[in-house]
Amino acid sequence: METTDMKITIGHLYPDLLNLYGDRGNIACMMQRCIWRGIAADTIEFNTGDEIDFSKLDIVLLGGGSDREQAIVCRNLLEIQEQFKEYVENNGVVIAVCGGYQLLGKYYKTDAGMIEGLSLVDIYTEQEEGRLIDNIVLKSDLVDMPVVGFENHGGRTYLNGNQPFGKVLYGSGNDGKSGYEGVVYKNVIGTYLHGPLLPKNPQVCDYLIQKALERKYGPVQLGPLDDRQENAANEYIYRRFVKE
Repeated sequence: METTDMKITIGHLYPDLLNLYGDRGNIACMMQRCIWRGIAADTIEFNTGDEIDFSKLDIVLLGGGSDREQAIVCRNLLEIQEQFKEYVENNGVVIAVCGGYQLLGKYYKTDAGMIEGLSLVDIYTEQEEGRLIDNIVLKSDLVDMPVVGFENHGGRTYLNGNQPFGKVLYGSGNDGKSGYEGVVYKNVIGTYLHGPLLPKNPQVCDYLIQKALERKYGPVQLGPLDDRQENAANEYIYRRFVKE
C-alpha cells in the first residue's frame, strides 16, 4: 500500500495547560514529515473538559506543564484512564514529554503533595533537591543517530526495570544517577527531552509515524527525506557535548 493512500490522526492532549516547552513544535514536525511523504495527517486538540475518543487517534502527544497544571490534567485523565490504558496496551503510539512523561507513571511525589499518575507504565517520580538543567545527548536503540535535547526537571523518575529511551552520553537523564533517560513501553515513549524533541531528532519522529502506520495498515516503508540540515545540527550538538 502506497503511503499516499494513508492517513494518521494525532491527538494533542490539553495544549491549554501542557505546552510549557513548545510541544506544538512536535506536532508541527510530525504533520510536516507526513505531508512531505504524501501521508494525510490531522491534529485534534483536546482541551480541559473535552471528550477524548482514543479509537480515533493514531498518535497521542502529552506535553509538559507545571506541577499545578499536571494535577489538573491528571484529574481529567483519571476519568478516562481505562480507555487510555486500553489504547496503550493495544499498541497505541504515545509521545509524552517532561510533565506528560511523569503522568504516565504511578505517581509524582512533590513537596506540595502527591500527584496521582495514570499508571499506564510501571514507573514513578519523586521530587528531589535541585533541578537537572542542561543539554542532553542519548544513545537510543530505537534510532541510529544520537538523540539530542534539553532537560529541565526537579523530579527524578525511576523505571522499575522498564526499558529506557536511551543511555545518557551527556546530561543527567531520569535521576542523575542511573545513566539512563526516558522510558519505552510498547509504542509509548516518555522522555524529559524538549527543545522541542522531534524537530531536533527526525529519526525519532519517523519512528513514531512508522509505528502508527504499521498499527493501522501493516508493514510500511517510509521514504527518505532530505534531512541534511537536521543531521548537521544533530552532529554539531553531539560533537560539542560528547566528542569534545
